[in-house]
Amino acid sequence: MLPAMPALWYLATCWCSTSGGGTTWRQVCYLTWGVLQERVMTRSYGATATWAGERFTDSQFLVLMNRVLALVVAGLYCLFCKQPRHGAPMYRYSFASLSNVLSSWCQYEALKFVSFPTQVLAKASKVIPVMLMGKLVSRRSYEQWEYLTAGLISIGVSMFLLSSGSEPRSSPATTLSGLILLAGYIAFDSFTSNWQDALFAYKMSSVQMMFGVNLFSCLFTVGSLLEQGTLLEGTRFMGRHSEFAAHALLLSVCSACGQLFIFYTIGQFGAAVFTIIMTLRQAFAILLSCLLYGHTLTVVGALGAAVVFVALLLRVYARGRLKQRVKKAVPIESPVQKV
Repeated sequence: MLPAMPALWYLATCWCSTSGGGTTWRQVCYLTWGVLQERVMTRSYGATATWAGERFTDSQFLVLMNRVLALVVAGLYCLFCKQPRHGAPMYRYSFASLSNVLSSWCQYEALKFVSFPTQVLAKASKVIPVMLMGKLVSRRSYEQWEYLTAGLISIGVSMFLLSSGSEPRSSPATTLSGLILLAGYIAFDSFTSNWQDALFAYKMSSVQMMFGVNLFSCLFTVGSLLEQGTLLEGTRFMGRHSEFAAHALLLSVCSACGQLFIFYTIGQFGAAVFTIIMTLRQAFAILLSCLLYGHTLTVVGALGAAVVFVALLLRVYARGRLKQRVKKAVPIESPVQKV
């Protein structure tokens, strides 16, 4: 049992009830999701004085639970809230769904080989492959400041990885297998975001996108689990360990609700504020993981993490200034067009 989780959840809930913002709820959902993710994949269940317990190893089963709950949440939202007329061919969701399932699988599997802070820094650095994928998939061009901040992020991540100290516990340290899985996660996730961005040309809502992607994700994951014969084993593990069942359910709830709060935050406060919140959440996640699970963080590693987060905030600032210049230019040109 994770001793700090009930107290953390209670404090976070009280904080949210007083602030009353979707932004705060999103932070709580994803911070809880990160802590539980590491708990589920790196700790044993059912340990006693005479038995070390057993670990849950089937990442696909967790992916299925997350996607099923997200599908239900998105379906109910679409059912009770008015949505735009849907015009996208359903098969086009399958590409994003497959890459989404593979990225989630790589994300869970990587925790068997790398520490959670390492995984978080790898996620923060995915802006680099996203830019590369944007050039390949969407034929996008980028500004010089975008390449500069991408370079700073790569330097910061390199500093963090090269200075990682040894883990004080017997869990797996950073290995080549873990880095390969993280590279797979970043590549698949970068493709997913760019493909979804292209799908928005059909003028759908974000929740409709969420429903379509999760529908195919559920089909792919169930098919894979049935083919491997591991669907029942994951269910039996839940039956043997009620603590795991509670953790997996809360993990899925936080993942599904976090997706909805993303839409709320962007709609209410804009993409720039959302990116700042995302960056701060990643920093908090690293601190929480170090406090709860005893990860070591050297001075150079902490400096590298700081470089990454500063580079991300610089991207937000530069993008915000660019949008302000565009908005100021519009009123000057519009009267000429009307004449």
